[in-house]
Amino acid sequence: MFSKKEANMNETTVDLQLLENLKPELTSYCYRMLGSIEDADDAVQETSIRVWQSWNSFRQESSFKTWVYRIATNLCLDKLRQAKRRILPVDLSDPATSIIEPRETLPDSSWIWLAPDFGENPEDALIRRDTLQLCFIAILQALPPRQRAVLILKDVFEWTSKQISETLGMSPAAVNSALQRARETMDRTKLRSDELSRMDAEPDHELLSRYVDAFEKFDIDALVALFHEEGCMSMPPFPMWIRGKDDLFKFFSLTRWHCEGSRFQPVAVNGGYPALAQYAPNPEDTSILIPWGIHVLEVKDQKILHVQNFINTKLFSRFGLPEQIHR
Repeated sequence: MFSKKEANMNETTVDLQLLENLKPELTSYCYRMLGSIEDADDAVQETSIRVWQSWNSFRQESSFKTWVYRIATNLCLDKLRQAKRRILPVDLSDPATSIIEPRETLPDSSWIWLAPDFGENPEDALIRRDTLQLCFIAILQALPPRQRAVLILKDVFEWTSKQISETLGMSPAAVNSALQRARETMDRTKLRSDELSRMDAEPDHELLSRYVDAFEKFDIDALVALFHEEGCMSMPPFPMWIRGKDDLFKFFSLTRWHCEGSRFQPVAVNGGYPALAQYAPNPEDTSILIPWGIHVLEVKDQKILHVQNFINTKLFSRFGLPEQIHR
């Protein structure tokens, strides 16, 4: 026979394992809420700490999962009260009129960033993949935080209004009202990033290979030829972005000194979408290439509509990419 203390310890161990099992989907929830995988990781870590600290206050009046999501949601709402809305460069301003080497940057907290695979159930990941597209994450950020939580839990995670009301401390009627307002906002929000993402499901391997080949050779003519006439390139944390083949040619010519000699490694982002991690030459050791940015190609009719190059070296370790590669 187990003693009462041993039984409680066994029960705690089981519930903590449930928390570990929840972490992938909890991280994907916090990412959709916050638009940053770094902030999502922090929120999940803080949730784990608070679950442990508050263990004795969990009275099983709701399910364990609902309780954990209530803690995570409150943490996200706290973060969002102190934060400005995250965006993508194409939603911040018009394309550059003067093509110069970009210098001005905005803080990392200004931008939506990529996310790696969350290790979810493959069937769930397939269903939810479109809700990890960057354009969808961008539109989510236009919602007030509590409406955002309601919409994600209802339309992405397919929770019932009762579950959501228990999690958010709202009446079912208030949940349904918030959901209706959130859906109306989503329908009428017009973002340039959404227009540029009305594209093929994903770039085909041949186009990706041609992009890699042209970029690694830094053959600017071949590179620009892969774009639509009004194709674009954006590069957070730089607010400046480029539109049109002529301006792309000028921009690639200006940045040749930095990018020539780069190499790519394939990587999957935001629900499995194929992307390319760029390693650029190290000025201090020419035998080594170091992390620079992750290129996401948005394609329409077998031509590049938009390349988003997320220049954030911290993403490389989060994606499990090497710290450096040799030429």
